[in-house]
Amino acid sequence: MLQTLRDKTSGWIATVILGLLIIPFAFVGIEQYLVQRVDSSVARIDMAPSWWRSAPSWWPASMLWKHESIDAQEFNTRFQQERDRRRAAEGEAFDAREFEKPESKRAILETLIDERVRKLAAEVDGLAVSDALVIKTIQAVPEFQDSTGKFNQERYVLGLQMRQPAQTPTEFEQFVRARLMETLLTGGIGQSNFLTHAETDRLIKLMGERRDVSLVMLPPPTPDTAEVSAADIQKWYDGHAKDFRAPESVNLEYVEINGATLPPPPLPTEKALQDRYEAEKSRFIAQEQRLISHIQVNVASGADAAAQKAAEQKAAQLATQAKAAGADFAAIARANSDDLGSKAAGGELGWVSKGDIPGAFEDAAFKLKVGEISAPVKDDSGWHVIVVREVKSGEQQPFALVRDALLREETETSRERNFNDFSAKLVDLVYKNPTSLDGPAKAMNLPVQKVGPVTRDAAANGQGIGAHPAVIRAAFSDARLQDNTVSDPIEIGQEHSVLIRVVSHTPERALPLAQVRDKVIAAVRTDRGIKAAQKEADALVARINGGEAIAAVAASKQLTAPETIPDVARGMPLPTPEVSEAIFALKAPAEGKVAAGKSALADGRVVLFAVNKVKPGSKSEIPAAQLDMLRTQISQMGGYEESRELTTALRKRVQIKVIEENLR
Repeated sequence: MLQTLRDKTSGWIATVILGLLIIPFAFVGIEQYLVQRVDSSVARIDMAPSWWRSAPSWWPASMLWKHESIDAQEFNTRFQQERDRRRAAEGEAFDAREFEKPESKRAILETLIDERVRKLAAEVDGLAVSDALVIKTIQAVPEFQDSTGKFNQERYVLGLQMRQPAQTPTEFEQFVRARLMETLLTGGIGQSNFLTHAETDRLIKLMGERRDVSLVMLPPPTPDTAEVSAADIQKWYDGHAKDFRAPESVNLEYVEINGATLPPPPLPTEKALQDRYEAEKSRFIAQEQRLISHIQVNVASGADAAAQKAAEQKAAQLATQAKAAGADFAAIARANSDDLGSKAAGGELGWVSKGDIPGAFEDAAFKLKVGEISAPVKDDSGWHVIVVREVKSGEQQPFALVRDALLREETETSRERNFNDFSAKLVDLVYKNPTSLDGPAKAMNLPVQKVGPVTRDAAANGQGIGAHPAVIRAAFSDARLQDNTVSDPIEIGQEHSVLIRVVSHTPERALPLAQVRDKVIAAVRTDRGIKAAQKEADALVARINGGEAIAAVAASKQLTAPETIPDVARGMPLPTPEVSEAIFALKAPAEGKVAAGKSALADGRVVLFAVNKVKPGSKSEIPAAQLDMLRTQISQMGGYEESRELTTALRKRVQIKVIEENLR
């Protein structure tokens, strides 16, 4: 039997079968079949070659496609970077739980996909980043330049080592090359955007446009008191379900530690003050002081070169005159100094310590010997000729002179230590039983207080500890909600903290109709009133557009006379930005005509307006420099939009697969 099996596996059929088996091993490698792979990608992007855009994605044509993937580590790094950026920007208002929602993760992933699509498209289209461009980009990074603006190799290497995580020059160069590849296509498109003169003129006419407007404020909507049917109630409730939900809330118990209410520590002893004085003796050395006089020659910082030179020459002449044998510096200062504050006193500035007059003046003054007169010294106010008349060297201040300061400092230190020790004892007790505040509070003679229900937005309108964002974040953290354990101390002020525990948690929920029936009825009636007011306003607008004057229309309804405002510019609040936007959204009236419109306010009132005249903006009113800046800014904005459109178009050329299970 073994011989028969050997014969059957050595013929042409076995050879064909073996050949077919070799094909997949040749393409993917035998190790793929022997080693189990774990794919950590969160997204994969595939793009057909540029010379065969319609290439099918199935094997073997798929071998021609370019492939990119975004792994979980890369995504997590970008997610953490964005979290740190948002936390730094928003401070206490940052909500980590809100940030970690799936929507935030998906938005960050989409940004990464866009970057990878741009890079892949550049590679497929045969674009490449030269070594020279990589070097130029790196050398232009300010972090790697010295004080003269030149690239410094040592700063470069040190800067890479201090990054988180640290990078080698090779890794950073690869990173820069990848980033440059991403922007090759879109960057070129964005930088090539420009604004024609015709487009500029049209834009200036629109942006600088001014309108003469007449305004009438209609009265608030008449309260609707008509019956609301059960069908209308149910329809409104179903259509506005989000308005009738109870927010997620917690009830808290907490213990408050307030340094102001703790028993004060004993006053420091004289020995403690003496010991602190000896330990910190170097702090109590009086600064060197110098009795200084000067002659000042004023020159404006924006003065031309000739004026600057003339002031310098005058100061040099005065310095020479002051250095002459037998010269009277005070007399020269009284006759020539431009410093009105010291001129009458012969230029005397009094006793000066380091830090009193920082800058070039101080640097020069503290290098002079007693009686020595300086060369002219330049600072923001002009030129100075300086003389040091007397010097008081630094002296050790005696204990008696600094005792009061030491007493204040030692008392503050003792108070802080007392607060920290008290807090530490309470925390130690909590750690022994982290699910209860009663025992630790009783042991420390503190009351357990309660507050609630507290919602996530309580920081905006809450009271007590519920008004502190740090307390809200802690209360709605997973640890507090799931374990009901006591929090670590949460600082809510100077030497003022709380420890909280979630007693109960109520998720966000829909309120039953029976509970909110009155609110639904009130909402229906408000809506009716607003619609009725809008309908009446539409009728008034039609009358004005039909040829009636806005004043006559207002008089027919016993309204106040219209207020006419000339030269209304875009963005002016009249009385709100929304009204201004509606005014400029209205089509300009024909010559000799008016155009009417309306805009609703938040309280339901309607503003009726008529545009009487339109005056387009003029390029002649804008300075040339400002006009160039405007063109540049608009070109940049247009380039950015075109880059986004290109990225959207490029995404249509690729196949994107998001692995949701790796994104969690």
